[in-house]
Amino acid sequence: MTTTAARPADRTLERVDPATGRPGRAVVCADADQVGAAVRRARDAFAGWRATPPAQRAGMLREAAAAVRGAADELGELLCATTGRLLREARESAVVAADLLDEAAVTGLGRAGRALAGDPLAVDVVRREPRGVVAVITPWNDPYPAAAGLLAAALVTGNTVVHKPSERSDAPGVRLGELVAGALPAGVLEVLSGDAVTGQALVAHDDVALVAHVGSSAAGRRIAATVGERGARALLENGGKDPIVVDAGVDPVWAAGQIATGAFTNAGQLCTAVERVYVVEEVADAVVAELGRRAEALVVGDPADPATTMGPLVDDDQLAVVATHVDGAVEAGAHLVTGGHRLDRSGSFYAPTVLDRCPDDVPLLREETFGPVAPVVRVADFDEALRRASASAYGLAATVLTPRLDHALRAADVLDVGTVKVNAVFGGAPGGSADPRRGSGAGAGYGPDLLDEMTVRKAVHLEGL
Repeated sequence: MTTTAARPADRTLERVDPATGRPGRAVVCADADQVGAAVRRARDAFAGWRATPPAQRAGMLREAAAAVRGAADELGELLCATTGRLLREARESAVVAADLLDEAAVTGLGRAGRALAGDPLAVDVVRREPRGVVAVITPWNDPYPAAAGLLAAALVTGNTVVHKPSERSDAPGVRLGELVAGALPAGVLEVLSGDAVTGQALVAHDDVALVAHVGSSAAGRRIAATVGERGARALLENGGKDPIVVDAGVDPVWAAGQIATGAFTNAGQLCTAVERVYVVEEVADAVVAELGRRAEALVVGDPADPATTMGPLVDDDQLAVVATHVDGAVEAGAHLVTGGHRLDRSGSFYAPTVLDRCPDDVPLLREETFGPVAPVVRVADFDEALRRASASAYGLAATVLTPRLDHALRAADVLDVGTVKVNAVFGGAPGGSADPRRGSGAGAGYGPDLLDEMTVRKAVHLEGL
């Protein structure tokens, strides 16, 4: 792997430790020439990597997985210091990345194509072939699994990769790339540091056949427009405004626990965080009261301290978005149950926040907030909850808490999102694939279908001489 090297005229981004407010590690942004050089190295490595037997490629991915698993403590500390992720969660995230590399090494061996029923004196097959150079652009909030899943799918199917992690989590992303690339031939995986300017140069490069992006919807729209102009392919998992529906008859204490987990894990900075809460009126008082108690019981502080249960936001820019959304909802009539303010300490800390009786037409319920906020909307019944949960420009995921099987099945059918979770805000079996909808992106999520997206089909008809 070759990483970008600092030069006197390079653009540099100054970062801040979100837990202390002190200067963090600066990010030196690759320019267009450095982007072009990285793409050329990946392009030059493609023929040899494509010709490498799939079992050997899979073996190298298993070596990469072992390297990542062995460095889980180091990777956890890097992510904690860079983004404020709780140290124990950051380490677990690195282990998940290793698991995804191992998973791709297994599933990637069985998807070479298929035979067709044609003339018995001929051979007809559909081959699956790698696309070429794949650009992988990943987010800061959970960078290890997001990167590992995409890198593994691209690599095991014979593509070479240029990876640009988010500038907000540059150090963790570069280190993960070093560990994976250390198990691969030179040029097969290149890693670039940089911001949106660097990313734009990468996705616009004519030798990039596919762009796989996890990040904001605004960035996803720009990527789609750029690659569409030159006929390339884009896989986009973008922003979300995920709802949770709380049906009548549920245990309010349990339901509040599910909501709190979804809204406050990683300070609400997860792609599938709970950002809208629809509660049937019958249980609303009890759910809101318990949710407020759980928010106030969170220990907000140093993410490296084992006693801490919620850390800071990634930076003050993100905190400003959260504060603007919460203030706007309160001004529009939402009832502030708890929180709603920046904490008086160094670092980008915002109090865990619960609001009740939120009006529909506020940014807090319509735009991605990405913060520790649980906005509650009271509804008359389950049908109204489903209707309002579905009324969104996003379509990433949704959760339904219900004691009724018929309600669970109806929700799974009518909610127009990529993933529906019933009675568990997080979770799912390995290998699941999901297509985000509307503003949340397009293209297969993780699992075997992602491997297919990393390849192109070719029909071959062969007759004897």
